[in-house]
Amino acid sequence: MLRSSALFAMLGLSLATAVAADELPFQIRAVATFNEPWAMTFLPDGRLLVTEKRGRLRVVTQDGKTGEIGGAPKVDYGGQGGLGDVVLHPKFADNRWIYLSYAEAGDGDVRGAAVARAKLVLDDKGGGALQDLAVIWRQVPKLDGRGHYGHRLAFAADGHLFVSSGERQHFDPAQDMQSNLGKIVRLNDDGSVPKDNPFAAQGGVAAQVWTLGHRNPLGIAFDASGRLWNIEMGPRGGDELNLVVRGDNYGYPIVSNGDHYDGRDIPDHATRPEFHAPAVSWTPVISPGGFIIYSGQRFAGWNGNGLIAGLSSKALVRVAFDGTRAREAARYDMKQRIREVEQGPDGSLWLLEDGTAGRLLQLTPTSAE
Repeated sequence: MLRSSALFAMLGLSLATAVAADELPFQIRAVATFNEPWAMTFLPDGRLLVTEKRGRLRVVTQDGKTGEIGGAPKVDYGGQGGLGDVVLHPKFADNRWIYLSYAEAGDGDVRGAAVARAKLVLDDKGGGALQDLAVIWRQVPKLDGRGHYGHRLAFAADGHLFVSSGERQHFDPAQDMQSNLGKIVRLNDDGSVPKDNPFAAQGGVAAQVWTLGHRNPLGIAFDASGRLWNIEMGPRGGDELNLVVRGDNYGYPIVSNGDHYDGRDIPDHATRPEFHAPAVSWTPVISPGGFIIYSGQRFAGWNGNGLIAGLSSKALVRVAFDGTRAREAARYDMKQRIREVEQGPDGSLWLLEDGTAGRLLQLTPTSAE
């Protein structure tokens, strides 16, 4: 069997970026196992909320004791659909609001992503329940198929909620301003539309839109300077890391650094300079899942770096930023599909493996980083 470094060399990647499993700069502790875990977030008390695609919301301690949170929304499970992201309101300690994204069924054989918020009430038995659950946003329109929901969530420092919305494998909605598919949208914390959004004057769902021309954005995160970045799956080739700039168009499906799965060519970004080109693109793909920008001290050398959960790449991918520029700095072979990455309160890193027996892993440095 080829070592990862040899495999990456065959794929045209720099040997300097490929770190084999037996050379990892961190030790790995398996904490718990979940059925198709998708996302996680830390509570102020150090426990984690973990979503499972089939619709369960779990709470787990850092030593692996798990409980269930009742009252999660009904999901349309299948394909890429189910229960998705989970984040806390910036003032969670005061208001107890959490936000969940998920796939919901419509009338007939159609479906789309939705975002709901609810109050989290924890009990003294290691579990809890959601109260006052209400949907605050939906993809428009609902479509057939069960792919490309996107539905990652992130709060800005000013309290606005950003939602990534995939184009549902229907291509054209990413450029259609009568649809919020293939977009990154900006909302108030109650789901209402900020009056200063770039397309607010157009009304309707266009008023929600912050940027357009996205394919399947599966990670969004703010850096220390307040810049928003997103990571998204390309088609056959051309996974992207983008600096998300108010009002910009990222070109899909008109341009992409990949091609259609049936072999048809898609013009590259370089052919259409009016579209915002990615800061980094990957061919072969890394198949990104979750994405964070690290701000801790435990991996001190990684402060300000992006960390990407890799699915087909079975890797943790580290990206270094220089202002608005970015480059892949290293790729760590995890030997399993990685769905999600999160930073712990102490600066350790936490990963969720993909699949029906996906493990929750804690990473701590083996030496000063």
